[in-house]
Amino acid sequence: MSEHLRIDNAVLGAVLERLKELALKLGAEDAKPIPASAVVVKDWVRWKCKFGCGGYGRCLTCPPYSPTPEETRKVLNEYGVCLLVKFGPCVEAGYENSVNVHEVMFQLERTTFLSGFYSAFALACGPCPYCEECNVKEGICRHPEKARPSMEACGIDVYATAHNAGYELKVVASYEEKPTFFGLLLLA
Repeated sequence: MSEHLRIDNAVLGAVLERLKELALKLGAEDAKPIPASAVVVKDWVRWKCKFGCGGYGRCLTCPPYSPTPEETRKVLNEYGVCLLVKFGPCVEAGYENSVNVHEVMFQLERTTFLSGFYSAFALACGPCPYCEECNVKEGICRHPEKARPSMEACGIDVYATAHNAGYELKVVASYEEKPTFFGLLLLA
């Protein structure tokens, strides 16, 4: 946890409860506070992006531009508490008229920051949805205030992290099954 951000447990609990309520209001299915130590980072996760995702290298929030697993581990060591936010089908996965995980996570980060948690940072899922085509060639994001990398892009093993939070998460075996998505808010 940041040495500069000392928070009373009662205050932290109240803020986490307000954030959970906001997440649900914005379209999340659930949200749970977890210790930063419960977030699992593995080097192999980015290989799933590189060898399996058509978006690899096409978005500034995706590998190879996103933080590496090593960088992610270092940053997570500076936090004590996170909020793991669970979503059902979402815009990022092609489900029209559904929740935009990036937008919800941005709103949660902004609310947290404005509540005095100046180190708040959100991670979403999948590629950034804000531009039809990312400005990768020039290397300058058109929406730096909102664009955030996905958990996977940073090397976070979402399955193991969700399991550590008490969620049962299974591999989606067919297109008929509805997937579950997660975002992560690094709090303090």
